[in-house]
Amino acid sequence: MGKGKVYLVGAGPGDPKLITLKGLEAIQKADVIVYDRLASPRLLKHRKPGAGTIFVGKHPDKHMMKQEDINRLLVNLALEGKIVVRLKGGDPSIFGRVGEEAEQLKEHRIPYEMIPGITSAIAVPAYAGIPVTHRDFTSTFAIVTGHEYPNKTYSKLDWEHLAKGIGTIVFLMGVANLSNICERLISHGKSPDTPAAIICMGTWMEQETITGTLRTISGKALEANFTSPAVIIIGEVVRLRDKLSWFEQKPLFGKRILVTRARSQASELAAKIEDLGGEPVEFPVISLREPSRPEAIRALEQAVSCLELYNWILFTSVNGVDFFFEYLTKHHIDIRRLYGAKIAAVGPATADALRNRGLIPDFIPREFVAEGLLAGLEEHIRSGQHVLLPTANIARKLLEENFSRRGVHVTKVDVYENVLSTEGVEEVLELLRDGALHAVTFTSSSTVNNLLEALRQAGAVNPQELLAPLELVCIGPKTAETLHKNGFSRYRTAAEATIDSLVEALQAGAGSDSFF
Repeated sequence: MGKGKVYLVGAGPGDPKLITLKGLEAIQKADVIVYDRLASPRLLKHRKPGAGTIFVGKHPDKHMMKQEDINRLLVNLALEGKIVVRLKGGDPSIFGRVGEEAEQLKEHRIPYEMIPGITSAIAVPAYAGIPVTHRDFTSTFAIVTGHEYPNKTYSKLDWEHLAKGIGTIVFLMGVANLSNICERLISHGKSPDTPAAIICMGTWMEQETITGTLRTISGKALEANFTSPAVIIIGEVVRLRDKLSWFEQKPLFGKRILVTRARSQASELAAKIEDLGGEPVEFPVISLREPSRPEAIRALEQAVSCLELYNWILFTSVNGVDFFFEYLTKHHIDIRRLYGAKIAAVGPATADALRNRGLIPDFIPREFVAEGLLAGLEEHIRSGQHVLLPTANIARKLLEENFSRRGVHVTKVDVYENVLSTEGVEEVLELLRDGALHAVTFTSSSTVNNLLEALRQAGAVNPQELLAPLELVCIGPKTAETLHKNGFSRYRTAAEATIDSLVEALQAGAGSDSFF
């Protein structure tokens, strides 16, 4: 077996979107990822199927695995022929001990690459609205370790030069020694009134920032119980924070929001939450698949064999569009056979899905729900006409039953199945029990029912009790009705059945007392 390769990757300071493209590529091709606590675990979702993960901790003075053991682990994994990513917070070449790991790999003639990351020394102050340099204040800065090692003491630092010759000083790993750091700088000539800041959990959802002076910052940090990871920044540039603070001003900052959409659809909503400063936790309680029941498959085959028969085709979801046309493509059915049918879409997202396939819907209701379709099409669909309704196995029968009563020939077919997914439910249940979630989004009745069932299967005796304190936000009246039927009395409903409207409802909730 040939030797593998090790990628020593900087993950950035916390925000998973601060990973470099090259770092992300390494994660995507790795056979195993060895990561520590300062690398965002959300980066692990980009790993390929079957890739292993090994957590090695690296808390201050409390390591799950000693550095020598990590070095040996990297060597052994590579000798097994594996592609290994060593994922480290920030930039691993800045107090990250990447040199020691590289030396071990070199000694064993194992190929490796160092992939730099965005260092927390610059990114964290930037997320707090503090640039480390500014032409009106300083053009010099220094990055200093604030952590004392057994063989390295502060006496080896040139404190006088730091105090008098550097405009901005950034200390990493210095929370426990902050009082000592401030005293050293003051005793070597730094003004005690020099602005200072300490930023805890920088670039993460939990980011907190305290400002003061070299004289006061240590006491303020102690009073606020600040702990690692934190970045200390000392210099006149700290004055810019009041003017330039941006990250903590986002409307969903500090909110962790559960997204329950199907995996194929969750990304859009998650991205919008991230843009507004929230942290989405993707837990797709819905899994979508092709029909599996023989009778459903036969009914679909029969329906598409006579496409020329239909006067109208009604699409009630993006999923219905996607699965219907994927079925046509898979079975080599020419889309031109739809030439005689008019097409209705339940809302703008469904209409966009049709437009992406070159079809312009003939009708979109004012209310983006099945009831809106029913009311709006009443004057368009006549008795005796044929309507095709491609939908899910659990779809409501509202359209089918009402049009049938009016003498319309309705053919309802299941083009996909909506089934329960429980992957990752243990982690979600732990977040709920720890009070670490602030809101939940529901985009259909099935997301409500499936979330409750998934939590029950994971051992939650009363999932309603766990969810009730949270801000519950749903996409439309039918989803709200399902929440009510399941015992919830407090929730928000989007003004329109769209993702943008759902996000607006989230923002409205963020400003309320209930959204803690």
